[in-house]
Amino acid sequence: MTLRIRISWPAGHTTATLDETPTSKALAGALPIISTARTWGEEVYFDTPVSTAVEADARQVVEPGTVAFWTEGDALALPYGPTPISRGDECRLASPCNLLGSLDGDPRVLATVRDGDPIRVERAEG
Repeated sequence: MTLRIRISWPAGHTTATLDETPTSKALAGALPIISTARTWGEEVYFDTPVSTAVEADARQVVEPGTVAFWTEGDALALPYGPTPISRGDECRLASPCNLLGSLDGDPRVLATVRDGDPIRVERAEG
């Protein structure tokens, strides 16, 4: 299973390709998701109706554009640059997160997401 999702907000959108993991399967079953965007440094995150356990390959420091699932907050986390706890230019998440996949394009497009924006996640066509 390769799942492509579309993430959209008032100022733009992006797509992501997710690997087959227990968390991505749970997320696929919950689509579409409508939530409220939150920002934390250069990371966008938002609540989902999915609740899952930490997976064996969960990581706290990830590459920009990683699609991660923050199990402590039942939220998707989309880092595109440093967060308040990063060391240097790394993307350091609040705690180890499940790795789901990555954004298809330039992750810096997430800089146009504003805290409080409505955000929608759905299956991408094609």
